[in-house]
Amino acid sequence: MSSQQQQPKRQPEADPIKYGDVFAVSGELGEKAVKPEDAAMMQSAETAVLGKTQKNGPAAAMQSAANVNVSAGLVTPGDVTDVAAREGVTVTGTAVPGANIITESVAGQVVAQYIQPTGGQPQDTTVRREITIGEALEAAGQTIPGKPVDQCDAAAIQAAEMRATGSNVITPGGVAATAQSAAAYNESMIRDEDKVKLGDVLSSATKVLPADKVATRQDAEGVVGAELRNKQDMSTTPGGVAASVTVAARMNERSQQQQS
Repeated sequence: MSSQQQQPKRQPEADPIKYGDVFAVSGELGEKAVKPEDAAMMQSAETAVLGKTQKNGPAAAMQSAANVNVSAGLVTPGDVTDVAAREGVTVTGTAVPGANIITESVAGQVVAQYIQPTGGQPQDTTVRREITIGEALEAAGQTIPGKPVDQCDAAAIQAAEMRATGSNVITPGGVAATAQSAAAYNESMIRDEDKVKLGDVLSSATKVLPADKVATRQDAEGVVGAELRNKQDMSTTPGGVAASVTVAARMNERSQQQQS
């Protein structure tokens, strides 16, 4: 989860810089040229949510790529990418103790995710609280609530539940069992709108889990491994279960260092 973006790469003449050259995106968006109005929309979204555009963030990367495309005569000022105009750009914050998880997306695909500490936190260490695995699961459900649950998600959720409860047995009716049922159901569905979403499964994870614990680096490694074993591209889902548990573990380590 890093705010650092790849620098736009120079393309052969008459080949504009595309979203797939700048961000880890795929499908229709990855093949589209980055255009000036796309960057303007992201700048506005960042400013509205964060108070300013982020140095080296998505808006800056998009503006740089768009400038190159305009200078090369491949797009014109005022141009907007159809898929970005149709599906929009978003900047959202998911609150966790002591910080916000900021997620920036273009046309529904995550282009950046990073941690923004919240100011004015009490200095009394007795007030400071670390993030549990259940809270990390809920954060994933809030970050990408519309993602259809697949076997990768189910495996990661199962690993997270087992680490939270300290048991190797899946709790009947629990979050892992629900995720497995959702993944199996979704495999029989063709349209995404008919599938069970991550937000549906994880919205009440802390209430459903019979036990919970503070997320650690070892927990994160276990959840990441479970998700990767089920993905052909061997990469975790941005904003997904493994990514959220990893963020929680890092924040907990930081909190522990500040208290020591």
